[in-house]
Amino acid sequence: MSDFPDLQAFLDAIRGTDKFFDPQVPVTVARAPGRLDVMGGIADYSGSLVLQRPIAEATFAALQRTEKPTIEVMSLREDETDRPRSYLTSLALIAPGGQPLTYRQARELFPKDSDTYWASYVVGALLVLMHEQQVRFKAGMKILIASSVPEGKGVASSAALEVASMQAIVTAFDISLEAHEIALLCQKVENLVAGAPCGIMDQMTSVLGKSDSLLALLCQPAQLEPAVRIPPEITFWGLDSGERHTVGGEGYESVRTGTFMGLRMIVGNQDRSIGYLANITVPEFESEHMLRLPEELSGEEFLKRYSSTSDTVTRVLPDRIYKVRGPTTHPVYEHQRVQAFRDLLLGSSSEEQWTSLGELMYQSHASYSACGLGSPGTDMIVDLVREEGAIHGLYGARITGGGSGGTVVIVGRADAGPAVTRVRDRYRDATGYEPWVFSGTSNGAASFGGLAVNI
Repeated sequence: MSDFPDLQAFLDAIRGTDKFFDPQVPVTVARAPGRLDVMGGIADYSGSLVLQRPIAEATFAALQRTEKPTIEVMSLREDETDRPRSYLTSLALIAPGGQPLTYRQARELFPKDSDTYWASYVVGALLVLMHEQQVRFKAGMKILIASSVPEGKGVASSAALEVASMQAIVTAFDISLEAHEIALLCQKVENLVAGAPCGIMDQMTSVLGKSDSLLALLCQPAQLEPAVRIPPEITFWGLDSGERHTVGGEGYESVRTGTFMGLRMIVGNQDRSIGYLANITVPEFESEHMLRLPEELSGEEFLKRYSSTSDTVTRVLPDRIYKVRGPTTHPVYEHQRVQAFRDLLLGSSSEEQWTSLGELMYQSHASYSACGLGSPGTDMIVDLVREEGAIHGLYGARITGGGSGGTVVIVGRADAGPAVTRVRDRYRDATGYEPWVFSGTSNGAASFGGLAVNI
């Protein structure tokens, strides 16, 4: 386990939790990293290719089976009382009469504004296994969570929590699943229990990411393509804007809804085999569809004309005005940009090549803003990267993940760390906020597996 230098600190934390675990019973440990969205982002739910890098920061989950029919979860992240967060329930409450709560009932059990919402990502893994794999848990369990993945920064902290929890559960209870199945089940936790309308890229990266390359995923719905090795001449950083991002936020959800409204308007009542917006070529979109889409449309008017969209995790609200053209345009162009980005990484190394990578990232950032998912802080970071420029080794930057704040990804020469530091310092001086810098990487949960330890 030398590839995971954070493991020992977590084992020390387990042993430092007073009387949470029974020292006579082995504990199963799993680890899942967050991710840095290099290219693709919100185009994942439209079938785009995405390129993702696992980060060094990760979530650990330790599980111990118990004789009591209870589920006790403790997170070492502190709550408002400066104590570790905890959640306790019974198997009978989660599965009354042996049948699991419905997903709707589970969302009602963990409302987003409650103090226990965080536990939905852990308990949700149990419910999804009950529904999708017909697992029935005869024993109770204690689960301890510790994470270095910062929340609200757009680096998939929720996916890391889901994946670490799911990996610990399936290992401790000898549930046979392929790695990609774990990722797909974790997406269901996010969509159906936590109620956040995310795509699949976060979970796939947290499970299957490799430290020396970018995970390449064609989200139709989750087709792994050959990983893209990162040339040694360049690297990627993430710089946190301090503006809190949430995938369950209204901005992200509205943009996703507007995207599927646009797809429905393009397809109409004709053959729907087109499936994904990313499968429409740019020339076709520009000549046949773009100008037919309204800039905005009320949910009420859309529902009168089309009744629904094909999206299973969002719904059109009649009293809301949705951007349509911008969100629908984005994945068509983004898919093309990501393909070009991959081709550049796979080509011969040159200054011109790296400059082209950066330009594609700048274009992606501008497209996010056109969708309504920009933010002042992320715009400032991107502008500061532009000012440093290629002369100081920085080629490009873009907002990541669901947008509306969170983290900016930066591409530059491998020796451009001082330029990133200057961007961080200038942002701090202008805003008063000290950004978190994501600079390392690590392998995904599948590489770590499940580790049995005695405490």
